[in-house]
Amino acid sequence: MTALTWAIRLVIFSLLLLFALRNTQVVTLHFVPGYQWDAPLVITLLAFFAGGALLGALSLVGVIFRQRREIGRLKRESASPSAPAAIDPPATA
Repeated sequence: MTALTWAIRLVIFSLLLLFALRNTQVVTLHFVPGYQWDAPLVITLLAFFAGGALLGALSLVGVIFRQRREIGRLKRESASPSAPAAIDPPATA
């Protein structure tokens, strides 16, 4: 299984390397009037992919902290001696 995983990784890496080598044309991005960025196409794509991944990760920060607070609150409630006893579900006939 490990050999198959490495073979798939090698194929993906080879395809991405081939893509990068074939797309070296210089592109010009115009952001605001008077400012432009000239870079190879593959570098431009990589920069915007990384920026999108970073924004996606940052959008999850609030959810993660909210879940951690909720988990901490639930742990404190379950550890307290005044926590209600677990109620058994009614038996079915």
